[in-house]
Amino acid sequence: MAEPTRAEVDALSGTTLLEFGASWCPICQAARPWIDDFVRAAAQLRHLRVEDGKGRPLGRSFRVKLWPTLIVIRDGQEVGRTVRPGDASELRGLLSS
Repeated sequence: MAEPTRAEVDALSGTTLLEFGASWCPICQAARPWIDDFVRAAAQLRHLRVEDGKGRPLGRSFRVKLWPTLIVIRDGQEVGRTVRPGDASELRGLLSS
């Protein structure tokens, strides 16, 4: 799947988890089990994994600087963010707003 544009992301209805990272990133790999569990537990959550890096406009538009960065958007508006979560508890709070 091609990386969506910022306009496409802003137009999404419902709740979406944007996961910015890189497949080779060891911190992203360590967080993978928590992220997968979180996504499985949130049945109504759309999940978009975005391979981020230099020259990738979507990550820059969300001011992503470290990986993984997880951003929850609801109807095009950011409602939660966590950067480099240290454990699963940091992910659970993302949907509480």
